[in-house]
Amino acid sequence: MRRAVPAVIATVGGLALLANFHTGSTKPGALAAPTSSTTSTTVAGASPPPTGTPATRATSPKSTATTTTPAPSATRHVDGSVVGTQYGDVEVAVTVANGRITDVQAVELPFDHSRSAEISDQVAPMLRDEALQAQSAQIDLISGATYTSDAYVQSLQSALDQLRS
Repeated sequence: MRRAVPAVIATVGGLALLANFHTGSTKPGALAAPTSSTTSTTVAGASPPPTGTPATRATSPKSTATTTTPAPSATRHVDGSVVGTQYGDVEVAVTVANGRITDVQAVELPFDHSRSAEISDQVAPMLRDEALQAQSAQIDLISGATYTSDAYVQSLQSALDQLRS
């Protein structure tokens, strides 16, 4: 029992440090993810992304490119492209009003297997909140759902690109 207590304390401390470990260029759990970085476009008039993120999220590469065109006053709804992953297709739809992203909905997420459905159910609201808060596709990928997160970002970016053109 005397040896178990320090081992438990060391394990808990190590897990706490690991949970808070972030780097700006790599994504924990993303070893098999595509190596190309996705550049994102900020919607005109959007606020910058938050600086602090929960420890369960991996930091995605950030881009400093922003649009300089005036924001349209009409509400527009655009579907992003369908992005395939090894677990299933991902597609999002974006609604923009007065130059701000007002809604992001997952049109399609991986649901073929029970584990994929479970992950999709958990991460869809998190990714939506990230996109609404960032007002761009420059959102943090969710650790444990790297492929789905990356595909979500790609589909979101394609929708925002359609809005710009």
